[in-house]
Amino acid sequence: MSVLKMGIIGVGGIAQARHLPAFKQMTNVEVTAVQDVNGTRAQEVATKFDVPYAFDNIQDLFEKVDAVTICTPNKFHADISVAALEAGVHVLCEKPMAMTTAECEAMVAAAEKNDRLLSIAYHYRHTAEGRLAKGAMQEVGDPLVTRVQAMRQRKVPGWGVFTNKELQGGGSLIDFGCHLLDLALWLLDDPKPVEVMGKTYDRLSKVPNQVNDWGTFDHETFNVDDHVTSYITFEDGSSMQFECSWAANIKEDHTTLTISGADGGLSVYPFEVYQPKFGSMMETTSQVEGGEEAAGLVQAENFVNSCLGTDELVVKPEQALKVSQLIEAIYESSETGTSVRLK
Repeated sequence: MSVLKMGIIGVGGIAQARHLPAFKQMTNVEVTAVQDVNGTRAQEVATKFDVPYAFDNIQDLFEKVDAVTICTPNKFHADISVAALEAGVHVLCEKPMAMTTAECEAMVAAAEKNDRLLSIAYHYRHTAEGRLAKGAMQEVGDPLVTRVQAMRQRKVPGWGVFTNKELQGGGSLIDFGCHLLDLALWLLDDPKPVEVMGKTYDRLSKVPNQVNDWGTFDHETFNVDDHVTSYITFEDGSSMQFECSWAANIKEDHTTLTISGADGGLSVYPFEVYQPKFGSMMETTSQVEGGEEAAGLVQAENFVNSCLGTDELVVKPEQALKVSQLIEAIYESSETGTSVRLK
């Protein structure tokens, strides 16, 4: 097989803004079919992106493709992924992997049983800064403390189903913070978490007369988190301070990921490395270009090439499962008011 036949399941914003444009730039993948529960919308997107087939039935799509990219609400990630894998189709699923750890485990089991590839679209790993930081981790030595902030000033998504807990499972953490949580774990070389303390908030988004840059939403029915904090400890003795928000009262949006280690430290945004040398603290910087659009293409290339046997998945399902395990533990800790010990 020299050209992979790709299907897109769910043709909403992320499919049209990231996945379809990325695949359309490549020569070793053909987007053969799209599927959506709204058959009319599926046909419109098929026409827009010059895709031969449009379906409202998933099984019909499976018969036309070698792999699928799943862009549905989170609630449906696990069931569709398992169905695709059982049909002998490789799967790239949008983040988060699923709603629960148990669902993630079922997805991993289905991939192993059917000898198909399964990956999750944590595209921050594919950003220029993320890849540069991964290569620089050797300068850090043993990681000690990681600090993560994924902060937006008054930007609750007012479109789609982002604030629908039944369909999404959560808010700012499961939608936005998960990206930085995944990137941090990857840079740390996938340490085993042992204890999680978390706290979720929704107060700002439940008051009337919202100041919100990203559209409108109903404050009376808002039932997901808009701000989350957490403290995570790992088996190797290191720790992570984590915070994310859609709606913080802060000066401006900012994304921070810094790691302090035994030999040095680094910042991902902006990319910098700090090391004690020659009796002084030395700082190394780099001009990084790219952005999320470029990362989407790198992600697509990695998945397609892995399906064709010429590359190895950057985001492995067992790693993405660990992110979901931590998300679940943060929510549980907030609900119970106590820390959660992980086995």
